[in-house]
Formats: sequence, structure tokens, C-alpha cells
Amino acid sequence: MIYGEEPIKILAREVKQLRNKSIALGKVLWQRHGIEEAKWEPEETMRNQYPNLFAVATRSN
Repeated sequence: MIYGEEPIKILAREVKQLRNKSIALGKVLWQRHGIEEAKWEPEETMRNQYPNLFAVATRSN
């Protein structure tokens, strides 16, 4: 049986500094997994595939 995994939310963010570039990472909590199984994923990839995780909530006044 194959099922699709969906990310629930971003738990943390950090930037890894390599010798000549920086890589932004997000710790992603995936559906059907516990917090201890959250994985660090490249933020750019996650923004492209799941833009709803990074959407800024706007308030109406």
C-alpha cells in the first residue's frame, strides 16, 4: 500500500554555513510521524512543493 506523506508544519529553521554558501533548512513535522521523527529539509524545496507551510497569516482589522 502506498500513501502520500504531507508535511504538517515547520518546527524550526536554521541556516547551515558551508565553505562558500549558506543553506536554509526547516525541521518538518510529517503526517503520521511523531515529533522525534521530524526531518531537516532544504527550505527552498519545501517552499516550492508546499507553499502553504510558509504562508503568512493576515489579519483583517
